[in-house]
Amino acid sequence: MTRLEKLKELEQMLYGMIQKANSRAIPSLAKQYRETIKEIEEIEGSGNEDEIADILNSRSADGKSRAVRPDRS
Repeated sequence: MTRLEKLKELEQMLYGMIQKANSRAIPSLAKQYRETIKEIEEIEGSGNEDEIADILNSRSADGKSRAVRPDRS
């Protein structure tokens, strides 16, 4: 089994764990999930960023703060 295959297997396992996790476990599982996906993309040669990075980059391009705050009006 190659490293890429192992990472994809880990990705699926983490995804299932996130679906079943209690709220306290989700942040650490989500962090590991993102890191695993990033490794997979690096191996596959994909330069895609995640959705959060896309939002922050578009805000920066519009001249807005990178901070995303709730509307307090």
